[in-house]
Amino acid sequence: MLSVENLCVRYGKITAVKDVSFSLNEGELLAIVGANGAGKTSVLNAIMGLVKVHSGRVIFNGTDVTNLQSWERFKMGMCIVPEGARPFADMTVLENLEISAMNLNRAEAKRKMEWVFELFPRLAERKKQLAKTLSGGEKQMLAIARALVGPVKLLIMDEISLGLMPKLVTEMFRVIERLKQEKLTMLLAEQNTRKALQVADKVCVMQNGSIVLQGRTEELLNSEEIKKAYLGI
Repeated sequence: MLSVENLCVRYGKITAVKDVSFSLNEGELLAIVGANGAGKTSVLNAIMGLVKVHSGRVIFNGTDVTNLQSWERFKMGMCIVPEGARPFADMTVLENLEISAMNLNRAEAKRKMEWVFELFPRLAERKKQLAKTLSGGEKQMLAIARALVGPVKLLIMDEISLGLMPKLVTEMFRVIERLKQEKLTMLLAEQNTRKALQVADKVCVMQNGSIVLQGRTEELLNSEEIKKAYLGI
């Protein structure tokens, strides 16, 4: 479904991402892990078209999307949950979701609304509440729900556990497990390596803008040397 080939991202003279390549099949979850500043967010933003690609290619469902605008990628089914949630603060929970569903027919929009309210019962309780009055965890729930209500085929998530207390982190990853069961294709950048490894089919480890290790999760976890050197376990 997704193929990233020799991706490079620069900000002025600074190279943030160097020759990153990986692939993601339909129904899989790939986790990109690494310390803060490793380049994880720049990779996700380049895939989504939020930053310019200096060189390399992004292929989605057989189409080269490297030079497409982010809204064009969204219409194709690429949806991102950015770091820090960022809902529309002065709109209600329901209004935030309706914006993402505006291109769906009425029946599909209704089905998706019911689905995300089942995933996040707390949002159903607060659907008439302004987004700016939500807690940090509730804003993160809304950000994920907003992406899911759209025409999502690939869900891209950036640091969804950042700043959340452990109970809410567990809840977020419970939802990810549910989405895996429903065969949604997902790409996750995450500093919480332990949690990421619990849900991922594949893992890419980033350091200083490059992938230093990648493979299927079970293979990497079978090596004590890799666990200690790269995964912090």
